[in-house]
Amino acid sequence: MKLSKTNPNTIDLIKSLTKQSSAEDAPIWKAVANELKRANRKNNEVNVYHIDKYSDDDDTVLVPTKVLGEGNITKKVTVAAFKFSQEAEKKIVAAGGKCLKIDELMAENPKGSNVKIIK
Repeated sequence: MKLSKTNPNTIDLIKSLTKQSSAEDAPIWKAVANELKRANRKNNEVNVYHIDKYSDDDDTVLVPTKVLGEGNITKKVTVAAFKFSQEAEKKIVAAGGKCLKIDELMAENPKGSNVKIIK
């Protein structure tokens, strides 16, 4: 698939995800890279209430797009995402959770074990 993104940070992240996927034999990073390659108009943002609905306490959740602050979150989860709205970040931290960028999660968990993708 040809990269049609213009943001150099996005391109670098896609390349490092693909490289990590091969190096660690971790298909999760390849799946996230493919999500990031999609056209922006096809990307759906995820609200915090979706994360709350589909996760449990102490889960690690990966959102390949942007997390928005609609709704409430009651579970203590680690959320890695491409971007966070300020409201979403406040709500996740207030619930006892943690917000990470995708590359930070990749550094902490090279194999991508026990990570749920929500899109």
